[in-house]
Amino acid sequence: MNTLNTANVDENPSLLLVDDDEDFLNALAPAMRKRGFLVSLANSAESAFEIAKNEPPEFAVVDLKMSGNSGLVLVRQLASLNAGTRIVVLTGYASVATAVEAIKLGATHYLAKPVDADEIVAAFARQSGDAEVGLSANPLSINRLEWEHIQRVLAEHEGNISATARSLNMHRRTLQRKLGKNPDKRSK
Repeated sequence: MNTLNTANVDENPSLLLVDDDEDFLNALAPAMRKRGFLVSLANSAESAFEIAKNEPPEFAVVDLKMSGNSGLVLVRQLASLNAGTRIVVLTGYASVATAVEAIKLGATHYLAKPVDADEIVAAFARQSGDAEVGLSANPLSINRLEWEHIQRVLAEHEGNISATARSLNMHRRTLQRKLGKNPDKRSK
């Protein structure tokens, strides 16, 4: 188990957990406290940024998809407050496009849910990529390619659904339906 020095509370690193799933936050927070973090919780990007403006965290775990601003917007904001903040982005809908954008915007690592506290702590510690990671022999499905493209355009428009729909020449509701589906489970 990865742990941090907990000898002195004043030396414990600050951690901001941001997710609109309160059950997830309530499960992760005690696990991260056991690993030596001083934990603050937020259930939206907007409330997280307000907390961070007062005292930028040393570490942050940010959910990608939340109501209001996306986690990508928050990653950029946190990095602008303190470029040294180590940020791990979590998502239930992993996408190459959003992973790349998260890293470009200042995230340290990107993890697909479900994850546990040890995986998050390990991600904070990573300083470089893993050249030994396995390469997939299977090409992406058409549905997955569409999902990746939508995610890339969505990131370009900073999570704005209306602007993304206009850019894709797609009705807003159609885009919302596509975003609400898991790309690997969809049929035509």
